[in-house]
Amino acid sequence: MAAQDPRVQAEVLKQFTTAIFVKAGLSPEWAETQADMLVWSNLRGVDSHGVLRIPAYVGWIDKGLMKTKANLRVEKETPGVLIVDADFAPGPVAGVLATQRVIEKARKIGIGWAVIRNAMHLGAIGYYVEMIAKQGMAGLCVTCNPPNMAPAGAKAPGLHNSPLAIGVPGNHHRPVILDMATSVAAGGKVSLAVDKGVPIPLGWALDKQGNPTTDPKQGTILMPFGGYKGSGMAMLFECLTGLFVGNPLLLPVFQGKPGATEHRQNSLVAAVDIATFTDLAQYKRNVDETVAGIKALPKAEGASEVFVPGEPEDRVREERAKDGIPLPVGTVQNMRTVAQRFSVPLPAGL
Repeated sequence: MAAQDPRVQAEVLKQFTTAIFVKAGLSPEWAETQADMLVWSNLRGVDSHGVLRIPAYVGWIDKGLMKTKANLRVEKETPGVLIVDADFAPGPVAGVLATQRVIEKARKIGIGWAVIRNAMHLGAIGYYVEMIAKQGMAGLCVTCNPPNMAPAGAKAPGLHNSPLAIGVPGNHHRPVILDMATSVAAGGKVSLAVDKGVPIPLGWALDKQGNPTTDPKQGTILMPFGGYKGSGMAMLFECLTGLFVGNPLLLPVFQGKPGATEHRQNSLVAAVDIATFTDLAQYKRNVDETVAGIKALPKAEGASEVFVPGEPEDRVREERAKDGIPLPVGTVQNMRTVAQRFSVPLPAGL
């Protein structure tokens, strides 16, 4: 990050973001949920899914794509399964509801599995598996959009770079959280490069004509990580989400249906009560010892440390919780425009 990037304390940034979404039409409760997810992402250094998304979300509200008064409802329920129709509500609102409900189900029967239909952007999905892991459970989350990624061997979008998050609790160690896209880099990282005014690495994305590019403004088609591995995961995630609830997101695009490329998401969230399988306290100790064993391995040449999933983000969170969240100049400019529109004061120093 640039040394001159201004910093804002997390709580101040959350208050600002909440105020923006209230002015945009969300209820105070929904606005706070939306803001909490964005600032959580910034705190962990996942700036691609943080407050730089504010203008896009407001734009979706303007277009009627994100409903401020959505009829969010549970459509079907069994002791272990939940189908949530979000009716295009803000993603975190639907995501938190589904997460809370699968935790309740897991406490009763050992597992809870939810599929969410037609939510807007859930954001950094590690947010939901951390909620689950803090309850002494294992969490899983996957989310899918219309296509933005070229399948291996193709030069046009045919899959979404559907992210996967898995989280488990430790004892002294914080929850171990894997949160990854099936693309080489998340689309938000391309947006962050635009805000920072820097090029993207070759291999991240293609332009509209299917040519490799390092210009983040031209990089509209993401590339799968590991070729067929990322492609295969992304395809099967579509099969586990939208196809489960009769709401495919890829097929309408292939069929050329009007509006098929507009943003919307189907997701799954699952919680597993670890105590159903084994002693929870011993499990947490075993997680800690597994982490310690991995970190004690001989380091590869050029490596300063062996990291486990989520550890770099946890360290950034400690630093940013103390020193504030740095915001690139492009992000600040976009926030200033939105703040002026809604007559919401920018945080001091921006």
